[in-house]
This record gives sequence, structure tokens and C-alpha cells, in this order.
Amino acid sequence: MRLISQSRSLVCLVFFIFLTGLSFKTASAAEKYYYQLKIYHLKTQSQEDRLDQYLQNAYLPALHRMGIKNIGVFKPVQQDTSGKLVYVLTPFRTFTQLENVEGKLQADQQYVTDGKDYIGAAYNDAFYTRLETIVLKAFPKMPEPAVPELSANKTDRVYELRSYESSTEAYNVNKVHMFNDGNEVALFKRLGFNAVFYAEVLAGSHMPNLMYMTTFNSKQDRDKHWETFSNDPEWKKLVALPEYQHNVSKADILFLHPTAYSDF
Repeated sequence: MRLISQSRSLVCLVFFIFLTGLSFKTASAAEKYYYQLKIYHLKTQSQEDRLDQYLQNAYLPALHRMGIKNIGVFKPVQQDTSGKLVYVLTPFRTFTQLENVEGKLQADQQYVTDGKDYIGAAYNDAFYTRLETIVLKAFPKMPEPAVPELSANKTDRVYELRSYESSTEAYNVNKVHMFNDGNEVALFKRLGFNAVFYAEVLAGSHMPNLMYMTTFNSKQDRDKHWETFSNDPEWKKLVALPEYQHNVSKADILFLHPTAYSDF
């Protein structure tokens, strides 16, 4: 009887470990973030000022009330003379959270009150000219966003947003593989690039592509980091591998600075 009891206990223990492992895997999979990158296209300073007021006083506070934090609001270091841009990066723990955010905003009476000018803007007096939205899914090697550890003031910081386009979906998958299984993400981390996110684009206007954001105390700090990266033996070895050739057809590099009210 004692042997049977011990056997049953062993079976229960094994089963418990199995369930625990299964739950851990499920939880880990659920923790991979989704990102929404809104790009507001503006023409006038008035639009920019009004949009800043809306984002600072209505939009970000409403998302914070939902438990969504670390929302980034950025503007190009050098604005194009033909127009202005404002980038809003919002991290979501699940795709369902992203999917339901607009409905929850409309159900938030405080948001409706604080954002009434934006919500009810006239057709000929909108806060922006166009609004572009990109949806992204975090890489496995960086499943959640990070708040950069920078010592410089916000006005001096440089946030570098990169988009790597590929000629085909297969080459894009290959470049994503290079970041994850090729340890490119780990290389950036070792060299102190202070990444905010790495992600594959699920919906956007320049697909197939991936995007990521790294941060620096200054433009000089950024240039120094990239010089170190380019000369790193691990990178030289990785970029020379036959299996990772021709997987980027175009690279867009944008230098941004955070607004005063950005979460990071």
C-alpha cells in the first residue's frame, strides 16, 4: 500500500509539473506585446499645438486609466518643410487589448470630455491632415518594451526608429530570424543600444518590413555606438553568413526626440 501511495504521489507530482510548465508556456506566449504606431501628418503649427494638447491632456491620461503605460510621443529631430509629423507608440499586452482600445476610449466619459475638441473637430478644421497606423508584433527575443536608461535630458536624447523592408515575405522572415536566432538583438543589447522595441510589421504601408527603436543620450552618442557595432567581430561574422544575404532591400532611418509629456 505504501508503494502504491508513493507511486500515486509521484504521478501527481509529474502531472503538476506538466501543468505548471504548460501554464508557464501559455503565460509566456501571452506576454508577447503588440504595438500600435500612429503617425499624424500635419501642415500647420496650429494643428501641432492642438494635437499636443489632445495627446497630453486627453489621450495619454485615458490610456493610463486603462492600465496602459510607457506610451511614447515623438517628433522628428528635423521636421520636413513640407509638413510635420508626430509619432505615438502604444504597447499592448495582447492583441485583444489593442482591438478594444477605441471602444474603451469612447466609453470613458472623462476622455470624451477632455478630448471633445479633437473628437468633434469640423471637417475643415481637423487636428491633422492624415493619420497612418502601423500594427506590430514584438520579437521573441524582446517580447515586451523597455523604458530606456538614459542620463541626458529629454531635449538632448535621440531616438532612432528604423524600418527594414525586404523584397519578398520570405526575405523578411529571414531578416526577422537574423534578429532572433542570429542573435542580432543580443548584439545590440551587449553594445548598449537601449532598445525600446523590436517588432515585425503585421499591417502597414511599407510591407514586408520590420521596425525597431534604439535610444541614445545624443547624436554623438548614437554615432559612436554604431561605429562600435559596425566594427564588432560578432556582427561582421553574422552579416557575412550566406543564409542572411539580400534580406534588406531598403532601410529607412528616422531620428526622433520625445515630447515633454512622453512617458519615456
